[in-house]
Amino acid sequence: MRVVMNKTLKTLTFTLMLSGIGVCFAQNKIVVYQSDFGLKDGAVSEMKGVAIGVSPDLKLYDLTHEIPAYNIWEASYRLFQTVSYWPKGTVFVSVVDPSVGTARKSVVLKTQTGQFIVTPDNGTLTLVAETYGIAGLREIDEKVNRRPTSGNSFTFHGRDVYSYTAARLAAGVIPFEQVGPELPKQVVSIPYQKSVFEGGKLKGTIDIHDVQYGNIWTDIDQSLVKKLAPKYGEVLHLKIFNQGLLVHESDAPYSETFGSVPQGKPLVYLNSLMQLSFALNMGSFADTYKIGSGSEWSVEVSKTVQ
Repeated sequence: MRVVMNKTLKTLTFTLMLSGIGVCFAQNKIVVYQSDFGLKDGAVSEMKGVAIGVSPDLKLYDLTHEIPAYNIWEASYRLFQTVSYWPKGTVFVSVVDPSVGTARKSVVLKTQTGQFIVTPDNGTLTLVAETYGIAGLREIDEKVNRRPTSGNSFTFHGRDVYSYTAARLAAGVIPFEQVGPELPKQVVSIPYQKSVFEGGKLKGTIDIHDVQYGNIWTDIDQSLVKKLAPKYGEVLHLKIFNQGLLVHESDAPYSETFGSVPQGKPLVYLNSLMQLSFALNMGSFADTYKIGSGSEWSVEVSKTVQ
């Protein structure tokens, strides 16, 4: 009798997995939001209200809603910065969508590390796809995964399509396979200077500012810095380019902490993501030297010639 029951349970479990019911869902009821909406109006609250309408058991969190307006690169970076710290099954909604309502695809990307990103495929997925890999990519089928009665709305897909789809996915209403048709594992990508060690120089992109303090963060990681092999206290030479034009050149010591240099003085350091960065101790490097960030801003770092 026990053997027969075990066989029956195994058969039932296998059938459920094949049909996409229950046991094959890896989602964890967590949805994390980012946008360029700000918090001055009700847009973010509307998105969360739609999600709770799908399931009141969902846990809703914010990554940020202070992405500069239309800045797709920064949306891409903030996802890259954050995704790996959330558990498998977490669903992210990223809405920086200057072309809302046009032919750009609305997609859900599943990373190789098990998180889901619901977003327009407009460059937002650039760094996540490169860093965490694409386990699957599906276009949202709006005939099924769109907030009911919203069919005549074309300017708030964040609420009507992305939050609704994310909530259904996170709550286990649908599996990933029911988001919509499968796409090739390739996303719209923003071109930028990939980090390299070349000709005795570190080269890379100014990914972002540490916005509260004005520090400059690059995509040059610790493994590349080891190839340059600077010692703490050693002075490095920095060049910053905007669209290939040199806009800043200076020297600064490679330092372990901000306090290694006097107040107001520059330093080169590894940030919390172990990437090469530049700062003024208790000052804003970005504001002082008028340095921006994004795919058009690149850097070169070398040892100074004695």
